[in-house]
Amino acid sequence: MPQFTSPRPLQLTLRKPRNPLVAPAMKRQAGRHQTPQDARTLRQQARLDLRKLLRERFPDDSP
Repeated sequence: MPQFTSPRPLQLTLRKPRNPLVAPAMKRQAGRHQTPQDARTLRQQARLDLRKLLRERFPDDSP
């Protein structure tokens, strides 16, 4: 025989107020991640920019 036969209340009374920072965090969604192609292109462009900068600053006068 069940010990508790009374129905549960529909509205639960909360003892503590909710944290106001939780609700916006729950609604946030993750953004689109970079594809490997995008990351590779960025690395390649940065490498070329660095190489160009070094060539301008330290010219190679070797034959």
